[in-house]
Amino acid sequence: MLIGKTSSELRDFNSAQYLPTPSSRLLTMRSLTEEETRTLFTKLAHYTGKSLNALVTPDEDGRLSVFRLQGSRVYYVDKELANLSTSIPRDQLLSMGTQVGKFTKTGKFRLNLTCLDLIAAHARYKIYIKSNGVMPFLYGSNVLRAHLSKYSEDMPEHAGCVVVDENDVPLGFGVTSRSSQEAKKLEGTGVVVFRQADTGEYLREEDTLFTT
Repeated sequence: MLIGKTSSELRDFNSAQYLPTPSSRLLTMRSLTEEETRTLFTKLAHYTGKSLNALVTPDEDGRLSVFRLQGSRVYYVDKELANLSTSIPRDQLLSMGTQVGKFTKTGKFRLNLTCLDLIAAHARYKIYIKSNGVMPFLYGSNVLRAHLSKYSEDMPEHAGCVVVDENDVPLGFGVTSRSSQEAKKLEGTGVVVFRQADTGEYLREEDTLFTT
């Protein structure tokens, strides 16, 4: 369990057993610091809750994925691949694994659309939208009460949630504007979820999604 871990335990989790390289200048990815780890996990837990622990637990085959930092960007990658990446020169490694998001200049962490499948698999809360609400959402709009199909009953206000269609296909994620009980009382034009990211960005922001 990572939630509630001590500082030393977080450091142990993030320490990588890297393969030796001729020069430290070849290192392209590094482990997160204790502070960076805490910031990242706090953001992820906003969407996953205690399911966050599943992201850092070995799977049935014993394989473990880890979080690694390259520049300001954080990636979720198989540990064996992360170790191998140390032999690749910095200017030749563009990406590896799943890009989770990036740290801002002020030290905050911002999730990227590319982590949608990752958090959707462990989402604590889900918002299901009707077919007539899919396109507006994919064009960058918030989720309105009129487009709401169903949702998690125990959902609080300002909770991180994954937005899916009626077939449970992940479309994006956002933050609830109301609790599940209060959302029922909203008029059709009332905002239920403030959009944070949607899969329409793959087209709208294809030139900058992986570079900014």
